[in-house]
Amino acid sequence: MARIVTLTLNPALDISTETDAVAPDRKLRCAAPRIDPGGGGVNVSRAIANLGGDSVALVAAGGPAGAHLLALLRAAGLSPVDLGAPGETRRSMAVRALESGAQYRFLMPGPVWRDADAERAAAAVAAATRPGDLLVVSGSPPPGLADDFFLTLNARLAPLGARMILDTSGAALEAAARCARPLHVLRMDHEEAQALAGAPLQGVAAVADFAAALVARGAARIVAVAHGAEGTVVATPEGRWHARPPKVAVISKVGAGDSFVAAFTLALSRGQGAPEACAAGVAAAAAAVTKPDTQLCDGETTARLLAQVVTAPI
Repeated sequence: MARIVTLTLNPALDISTETDAVAPDRKLRCAAPRIDPGGGGVNVSRAIANLGGDSVALVAAGGPAGAHLLALLRAAGLSPVDLGAPGETRRSMAVRALESGAQYRFLMPGPVWRDADAERAAAAVAAATRPGDLLVVSGSPPPGLADDFFLTLNARLAPLGARMILDTSGAALEAAARCARPLHVLRMDHEEAQALAGAPLQGVAAVADFAAALVARGAARIVAVAHGAEGTVVATPEGRWHARPPKVAVISKVGAGDSFVAAFTLALSRGQGAPEACAAGVAAAAAAVTKPDTQLCDGETTARLLAQVVTAPI
């Protein structure tokens, strides 16, 4: 079984609360907040633990907010490795309007990184990585980080036998899609895939064509594209598959993507193939959206929903 390592360079304290309605120019009285450790890789490690797995969480934390985040992770039974950050860990906020049921999410940028900060982090990650590891790099990159940092890190770790699973956004995702030094897994959502394609991707077949083109180009050995309520499409050199989730009542979409990555990676670490891993990820994402705030997936709900996921070749 492969060891899983997660990397979060831009973690966050996730604050969630509720108010009757969201309106401008007035004081909005909110319920007592829930505070969770957040950021892509952090959430992936939390979800893996919920699913009964283990991971090593590498976290770039800074300041009192960073100390709070690390303390919350330890209280949850994880053992995070602090890489240090050049400034205070950011905070994010999710507010649900009870009147409409709509959720509003406010994301802060995080501290600015310099080249020296990036090199220090890369060296620390290389020192913490072992041959055969699955390294999950998840979440938005911090301000100032070079667009190709994750690709450079992948090139540095690949000779060590580590395999990178990248789930990022913006210019970093664009750089990964253009690169011909393959990642192990590249994951994105439907909107990001359309932006990269430069045209609408209407229907599962069009999404599969796009994912397969990225594999053929050499961007990654496995490409997974989330397609909202339609599930996820995954492509490899061996084929293309679509995993469709059961219909569930959506309470909060926060953490659905991270729950997918957690279950997907855990399945790969246990030797399952891409179609089976995709089905596990889709079940975990469906489980996550049935939970309030940032509670992520849980093992019992994920197992129940996995039996209802329909996976078929395209």
